[in-house]
Amino acid sequence: MQSASELISKRIDELADWRGKTLARMRKLIQAADPGVVEEWKWDIPVWSHAGILCTGETYRSAVKLTFARGAHLADPARLFNASLEGNLRRAIDIREGEVVDAVAFQALMREAARHNASRTAKPATKSATKPARKPTPKPTPKPARKTARKAKRKPASKKSSK
Repeated sequence: MQSASELISKRIDELADWRGKTLARMRKLIQAADPGVVEEWKWDIPVWSHAGILCTGETYRSAVKLTFARGAHLADPARLFNASLEGNLRRAIDIREGEVVDAVAFQALMREAARHNASRTAKPATKSATKPARKPTPKPTPKPARKTARKAKRKPASKKSSK
C-alpha cells in the first residue's frame, strides 16, 4: 500500500500539465509554511492536516482548488480566498492556468490555519475547575408490572337451524 505522500506525488505526476506544476508548487509552500503538516489521502484527493484538516487539494479541468476546512474563521488580508465565499465554514482558493498565488501571503494563511486548528484542540484547564461536579440524577425506580387477566374474546357459536 502506498503512503499518502506517494499518492500525492503520483497525482502530481499524472497531471502532466499546468495543474500538476501548480499543485506541486502549492505543496512545497504548504510544507515550508508548517513543518509539522501531515499529508493524507482522503476522498481520493490530497489533504494537509495539523491538529485537524488544514486544506484539501482538488484538481479540475479549469482550476486547482485549495479548500480550507475552516477558512471562514481565518483572516485573509491578502484576499487569497476567491471561491466558496458564501458558506459559514469553508473557503477556497481557485488557481487558474497562468495565475500565481502570492507565496508569502499563502504561507501566512497556512500558518494561521494551523494555529486555529491547534487552538480548537487545546482545552482550557480552568474550565473544569470553575464548574462544580454534577451529581448524577437517580434513575426512577420502575413500577411493578400490573397483572391483568385478559379475557379471550370468543366468537359466538353459529346457530344451526334444525329443519
